[in-house]
Amino acid sequence: MNWEEIKVWRKKKRELLVARREAIPAGERKLLNERITSHLLDSLDVPHEAVVAFCWPYRAEFDARFAGRRWRDGGAITALPEVVGKGMPLQFRLWSPGVLMRAGVYDIPVPDGTEIVVPDMAVVPMNGFDARGYRLGYGGGFFDRTLAAAEPRPVAIGVSYEALRLETIFPQAHDVPMDFVVTESGVYAAGGHALELLSAAEARARSAQLFTARAPNKHGYSSPACYAAEFPGYFGDTAGTDGKK
Repeated sequence: MNWEEIKVWRKKKRELLVARREAIPAGERKLLNERITSHLLDSLDVPHEAVVAFCWPYRAEFDARFAGRRWRDGGAITALPEVVGKGMPLQFRLWSPGVLMRAGVYDIPVPDGTEIVVPDMAVVPMNGFDARGYRLGYGGGFFDRTLAAAEPRPVAIGVSYEALRLETIFPQAHDVPMDFVVTESGVYAAGGHALELLSAAEARARSAQLFTARAPNKHGYSSPACYAAEFPGYFGDTAGTDGKK
């Protein structure tokens, strides 16, 4: 297929996969989220004071906020992406529960005026993913541009459900593979190579190597604050918390 045909194919496949994800019953999706969260927490070695970027859940995507809370408890700093403009990389604003928010693109909440930070790790939702860790997003190319432009490049953790796996997304030169793919089945090494299911110990060792190689930033923050009763619902399943337009 040429690029124009691939774009049409991706658009149709994206619509199919998003509909498939949204059709997963809420109770089943909560269990899938719990498994993915467990894999993230058990299998990734996130350094103290690392900046971890993730996305506010949208259209039944994986909800990374609970994992973010645990990482903050361990000394990490969390941030949310902000669309700056068409064709431009994302920027990331510091986020913790209670900061003032505003509606961004698709009405997804964005921190209002907090500090812009550079992520050391990005937890990236995937509408679909293929056998080498390439991601099918929403078609804007924001994360690909962001990862390609970042120096050093953040460790990219793609999160999705096994039901959304594809053989290939027909990756092009501008597509950037995830370093790891995490589903309810576990943590896979990716990076443009065939997905390799890792044990928790193997995943911790590989993630630690990547963080060391990419020289995570040190920001001098003090010990993290304690956020009691951070969520009204365990995985944002109460009204107004899913970022849905």
